[in-house]
Amino acid sequence: MANHGLMKIFNEMAELLEIKGVAFKPAAYRRAAASLQKMEKNISSDFEKIPGVGESISKKIKEYFKTGKIKDYEELKKETAIQQIVTYFFETKGVNLDELKKSARNKKIIYSRFTKPAKQLLELAGSIEKAKEAITKVAEWAKSRNLDYAIETVFKKWLELDRLKPKEVVKKPFYRDDPMIWSESKKKWYVVSPENGWLEFAGKESEIEWKIIK
Repeated sequence: MANHGLMKIFNEMAELLEIKGVAFKPAAYRRAAASLQKMEKNISSDFEKIPGVGESISKKIKEYFKTGKIKDYEELKKETAIQQIVTYFFETKGVNLDELKKSARNKKIIYSRFTKPAKQLLELAGSIEKAKEAITKVAEWAKSRNLDYAIETVFKKWLELDRLKPKEVVKKPFYRDDPMIWSESKKKWYVVSPENGWLEFAGKESEIEWKIIK
């Protein structure tokens, strides 16, 4: 349905404009997207009568019906491609867009420091989607090993991306910080005590603590 396609475009335009730091317009595009989502029928005309759709957005809807795309959206994607990669990189670090903007304003993060490697990664990957996929793989691999990573790390690991796997997370049983072992032959748990060796566990299953061992 045209409603769904336009709704997706308007929501993405709002996100891209926010990345660029544009005020007011993102909210207008989100209102238009929300109105389209609530409509039961596919839109065809009278765009100005749709709640939340003003003259400017109405023209974009007409353009979409006429050409199948919106020029401003296509240009916006090109302009913000590098910014999207930098923003996504920080998302994998647990820094959302608002925090990134605030840190950039306070000089805690020198945003320009990341634009050059982001541009290089975009050229290497060929698309934003593939660049994000590469960042995701490196992030998961590094986090599972408690390693730090940068956009440059993606370059260094580029030829290994298909082989990069997160380190397996293993949970092991403990009782009061002492490791435990299950005896399959005796169907019993044993606590491995440094002082007393193997001690038969007489407690409850709920008392066993499962710790993640990386």
